[in-house]
Amino acid sequence: MGNELMAAEPDLELLHTRDYQVRAYRKTATTLLIRGAVRDVKPPGSFLDGDLEPLEIHHMVVDIIVELPDLVITSAQVVFETHPHAACPSIADHYGKLVGLSIARGFTHKVRELFGGPRGCTHTTALLQAMAPVAIQSIWSMRMSGADEQSVAIGRTMTTEERMQAMSFNINTCHVWAEDGVQLTKIARGEEPDLPLWAQARLTKLGRSPDEWRSRMRGG
Repeated sequence: MGNELMAAEPDLELLHTRDYQVRAYRKTATTLLIRGAVRDVKPPGSFLDGDLEPLEIHHMVVDIIVELPDLVITSAQVVFETHPHAACPSIADHYGKLVGLSIARGFTHKVRELFGGPRGCTHTTALLQAMAPVAIQSIWSMRMSGADEQSVAIGRTMTTEERMQAMSFNINTCHVWAEDGVQLTKIARGEEPDLPLWAQARLTKLGRSPDEWRSRMRGG
């Protein structure tokens, strides 16, 4: 797997590159650190003839601490590494209003309300919207690693209701997880949800059974 997310267009002039990077770290069994960065770069020579190096014009970093199971933000810090104007970092403390918000459903709307337009930094606000899904994805990693004590306690005895509760953060997040869609209908009937395609492919490559994946997902 290469490092580039998309193929280059060697026959076209490159004008701008924006990169997002978001990482989630487990701090405790119920605490996540979500760290995100956004960076805008102009190719060499974009503004100054003879300049041989790419020119970084934006670089912002956001750290948020999130508590499970409600995904409530307990700490938020914004750092402006590269910015066009001296006044840019003066908005950083405003993002302290993230504390107390849940990063689950409705977070994107709340971020726009609090930090959209002149109420924030365009680039930092866009980064926050990219960070929220990573927190959701990290719940699975916490469960699979056994760090989520609640899921381990439920173990193999999960009832249909408990499984629906475990999947509740996915409801209506996309068409696949619509409340009347196939996935949730299966779970409501007491059936196993479909394995992700990438999980199926990796299990096949390793010559291992899908039951191993299902057991881990049940906390077994």
